[in-house]
Amino acid sequence: MTIGVLALQGDFREHLQMLRRIGVDSCEVRLPREVEQIDGLIIPGGESTTIGKLLARFELLEPIRRRARTGMPVYGTCAGAIVLSAEVLDRGTEQPTLGVMATTVRRNAFGRQVDSFEADLTIPVLGAEPFHAVFIRAPIIESVGPDVEVLANLPDGTIVAVQQGNLLATSFHPELTEDSRIHRYFASLVDRNLKASALARESR
Repeated sequence: MTIGVLALQGDFREHLQMLRRIGVDSCEVRLPREVEQIDGLIIPGGESTTIGKLLARFELLEPIRRRARTGMPVYGTCAGAIVLSAEVLDRGTEQPTLGVMATTVRRNAFGRQVDSFEADLTIPVLGAEPFHAVFIRAPIIESVGPDVEVLANLPDGTIVAVQQGNLLATSFHPELTEDSRIHRYFASLVDRNLKASALARESR
């Protein structure tokens, strides 16, 4: 199993460090051919408009979109959640997105960098212990489609973590904490998809 981290802009190094810490093979992804060599992909936090433009410039939009739609697990954190979303409120006309997740998000909804905050979240798929989440210029997930499962909310009900089959998105940055549970959970989605694909091949 190899999980790639989109390494065009943003805090991709922290995700790579977390994956290596939990014993998962990982690599940087910058080119279309590298998308074909991985089993899962993390799109990190950063600047969503810049990431979108670079995805288009390096001709990565279609390869990632195709693999996501055919089952490869993809996890977007903060800006990555925006890039995955089908609808982005306040989006500039020059901000390409993958549009593969049935979510509507609002960019920088919590305010500017100085308005960053931390919160303990209840995320049942990770177990009973709260997850200490770091929010930095984070988006809000304003609404979700019928196939999207809400994994976590803030106390006021704001949605901050969702899953749609093989797609995972969080408004916060788990790579900036010592808690590896979300990365382990994503790795389990990748492992499950690999096993399902192997079974499908054997049954042909």
